[in-house]
Amino acid sequence: MDRNQAIGLVLIAGILITYSLVFKPPTPEEPITTGDTTSVTTPAEESLIQPIEQQAAPTVNRDSLLDSQYGAFASAMSGTEETFIIETEKAKYNFSTKGGSIQSVELKDYLTHTKEPLILFDESSNRQQLQIGTTNGVVDLTTLTYSTNQGAQTLQSGDSTVVKFVATLADGSNVEQSYTIFNDKYDLKYSIKLNGMQNKVLTNEMTIVWEDNMKRFEYNLDDARNKATLRYYTFEDGSDNLKAISNDPQQETVGEGIKWASFSQHFFNAGIIAEKGFSSGIFASTPVADTSHVELGKMELKVPMSDLYAGANFSYYYGPNSYKVLRKVTDGYEDNVYMGYKLVSWVNKLIIVQLFSFLEQHIANYGIIIIIIVLIIKLALFPLSRKSYLSMAKMKVLKPELDALKEKTGGDMQAQQQEQMKLYREMGVNPISGCIPLVLQMPFLFAMFFFFPNSIELRGESFLWAHDLSTYDVLINLPFTIPFYGDHVSGFTLLMTLSTLAITWSNNQVSSVQGPMKNIGYFMPIIFMFVLNSYSAGLSFYYFVSNLVTFGQQTLIRRFVDEDKIRNQLMENKKKAGTKGKSKFQQRLEDAMKASQEAQRQKQNKKKK
Repeated sequence: MDRNQAIGLVLIAGILITYSLVFKPPTPEEPITTGDTTSVTTPAEESLIQPIEQQAAPTVNRDSLLDSQYGAFASAMSGTEETFIIETEKAKYNFSTKGGSIQSVELKDYLTHTKEPLILFDESSNRQQLQIGTTNGVVDLTTLTYSTNQGAQTLQSGDSTVVKFVATLADGSNVEQSYTIFNDKYDLKYSIKLNGMQNKVLTNEMTIVWEDNMKRFEYNLDDARNKATLRYYTFEDGSDNLKAISNDPQQETVGEGIKWASFSQHFFNAGIIAEKGFSSGIFASTPVADTSHVELGKMELKVPMSDLYAGANFSYYYGPNSYKVLRKVTDGYEDNVYMGYKLVSWVNKLIIVQLFSFLEQHIANYGIIIIIIVLIIKLALFPLSRKSYLSMAKMKVLKPELDALKEKTGGDMQAQQQEQMKLYREMGVNPISGCIPLVLQMPFLFAMFFFFPNSIELRGESFLWAHDLSTYDVLINLPFTIPFYGDHVSGFTLLMTLSTLAITWSNNQVSSVQGPMKNIGYFMPIIFMFVLNSYSAGLSFYYFVSNLVTFGQQTLIRRFVDEDKIRNQLMENKKKAGTKGKSKFQQRLEDAMKASQEAQRQKQNKKKK
């Protein structure tokens, strides 16, 4: 391992350690074990997010009190509630005539970590209001009783259906809601229209109040909470979100045109998209102590009343955080899947996602898919790996000359550097040529760090002893918790560590670096073992297989590299250098080093005086 590789490993370790510390909050104090799954609200939750009040069902007889409270809307406040289910190949939607709304959504292709049906939300965890201001005060349109043209049905392949709800007032005006459901999609169309109500509404906006006590679906509770947030997209600035990892309540007001907003979890999200946009919004979240939920979120979105009179169009999305699915929903909606920083996200979006999608169409085992991805990437980057190894071999050949220069210059570092640059020029060696290939490979290294932990395709997929490649694998459960490591031993992380140590030892055989810098390479894999022990098993398995292929490549390259031939070539370059003039770059570099050396001498002379 040369100096460039050691520096690169130190930088990578620093970034990974910083990421794991910043994005991993402390373990919650003490989980609540009450024997049921009732949500527990902390004092902080009460101060930030007040639950939507459930209005008591009024009596069937509309007395004067009901009329004075709801005015013209009192006639639609009573009635018998009816529920029915629309089932598609993707989900089951439970509708109710009370409010003309969706009461629950079950995703048919997925299960919770306990292998139970995955109900994205239901009446106990999710509430929505449609608030408008009237001459009699604020009225919530979801408290009205609607009539419908629809009953339970199961859609067939390629089919769609329109579910309409109408709440008619005493004077003939009405509220009309409609849903268009598609058999093969997770998103559905929604519209709401107020007919003949211009003289009843006093406010200029309707407020959509949506509260979701997001349920827990994943095995790793800490990770699930770390990834839960409220995300939104504005026409001007694109997508943004509340801080995903926070132990404190958060609230943010967005006074711009908002295209969509969502309750985004690790692998699933529920969101709403406005055709013309929301005029403004307030987003809030609060951590929860109940282990059956991950976060309490609430959004308040404003819709101009003029849109409602003409008919306001929206879309709802209830489904998985699959990049290839979300990118078809609306602009920026794929940002619910975090693909990494801008520097590396393009690798995932343009290369890895496409390659992964192609392979999963032909191969059912995701462990095999990961192996094939490693082979393809390593093959594509092989020229860079070869160049890096050859650079290390050249530096090893030059080690006797470099040691001689060190003895010749004594402790004068500037003189030593100047002589080294002269030697490199004469031998035709570029000391940073081994670093450039490593830098070019970095985007792929970091891209995988974000791709595998956020890939829903790996969720629930087993391989060898790992029951779920999207979360950590457990080879051994420990009877105690090791700080910064955990209460388990990840088998794939352990294999990754051992294979990295083997590669480090192999590189040191051709490295010219000596002393502490040489041994630091053995320290880095241990750090990675602690950092990645609770990360995705798919990620650790990818790094392990990548190490095996790298070791094989280096063994193959070493077999065909003749160090004597390299030395003879360098000596030949040295002879030719004597007949050639210096390049402009080399001359400028030497002039700069001489100027620096002269400045240092003058500074020392002043100190002596």
